[in-house]
Amino acid sequence: MTEPLPMHQMAARFETGAATHAGKVRSLNEDRFLARPQAGLWAVADGMGGYEGGEIASAALVTMLETIGAPASAPDLLARLEDRVLRANRQLREMGRARGGVLGTTLAALLVFDGDHACVWSGDSRIYLVRDGAIAQLTRDHSEAQEMVDMGLLTADEARVWPRRNVITRAIGVSDEPELEIHQGRVEPGDIFVLCSDGLTAHVADEEILAHVAGAPSQAACDDLVALTLERGASDNVTVVAVRCMPGPRAGG
Repeated sequence: MTEPLPMHQMAARFETGAATHAGKVRSLNEDRFLARPQAGLWAVADGMGGYEGGEIASAALVTMLETIGAPASAPDLLARLEDRVLRANRQLREMGRARGGVLGTTLAALLVFDGDHACVWSGDSRIYLVRDGAIAQLTRDHSEAQEMVDMGLLTADEARVWPRRNVITRAIGVSDEPELEIHQGRVEPGDIFVLCSDGLTAHVADEEILAHVAGAPSQAACDDLVALTLERGASDNVTVVAVRCMPGPRAGG
């Protein structure tokens, strides 16, 4: 049986960058992110501006995710994430009742272990995969706008400017049981995953995300994407996390 790789060797397989900004309109940044390559975990959480205490909600969720240790397997990592999301959801429900309101946050989490990846999400924060010079959105927005697109009532371009485009249909903390969606697949050397809040995609097209992350180191790409968003008005908080999977030993065996 092959011994698991030390955590520092696992971390060396990934080049991670991250950047966040309150934007040009909002005074408070309700976005939070997590980058823990040692555990094969990255996440973006966007506290919902339409609910009281969005920044408290996103911070509480990320703080809970930070307690995930080094996993023993891909299923173990997924189980740990789901457990922490359930705990955070209960905490947010209790905090919301105590405050007389609702505390809610989106979640977009990327899990990587031993050549496998999983995207777990709730809300409209996104995860993209850049592979072989192309970009693909792995998540599907849990939003009224996306539902209208799915029903053929709006085009994707129309949805970007639809008045209710920011209304989401799922989030952590808004119901007694969180609704998560999961996408799973393999990881190939050179893959780049991009996690972001909707503050980025409101101003930057998918092809522009592709051009930035494919042509620069992860941190520079994140910094440049946030700067581009600010140049275009940054009507919301914006957060970007980029994860480049480097050739090398496979984590976990």
